[in-house]
Amino acid sequence: MNGAFVHLRSMKAPFIVLAAAGVGAAILLVVDPNQPGNLLPKCPIKWLTGFNCPGCGATRMVHALLHGDIVGAFHYNAVLLVLGVPLVLWLFGRWTRDKWTGERRSVPKSVGFAVLVVAAVWGVGRNLAGI
Repeated sequence: MNGAFVHLRSMKAPFIVLAAAGVGAAILLVVDPNQPGNLLPKCPIKWLTGFNCPGCGATRMVHALLHGDIVGAFHYNAVLLVLGVPLVLWLFGRWTRDKWTGERRSVPKSVGFAVLVVAAVWGVGRNLAGI
């Protein structure tokens, strides 16, 4: 019993992240980021430059996914849908497993570098292409 309690206690951070994701999903179920004057905060990059940032597309992509619109989700942020969602699920699963087992495995720096490069190329490319 004591061992199980230690494992559950070590899972506090993953549970908090899941709860925060749940709150965010609940908000995006009822608030449409595509509608002007919605309750979501305005993107500072879009406000300053007029360009869509990867976060803008991610918000719209998640909204579309939550409403079962996979084609719309792909349109809003194809790279995040195809590469980012699996990566986030893998990283979350790895982190959760490490919390449960007490291991401390690091993610290779090349993964972080690749994410930054892909996000930059996608962010610039989609704005130049007007998508």
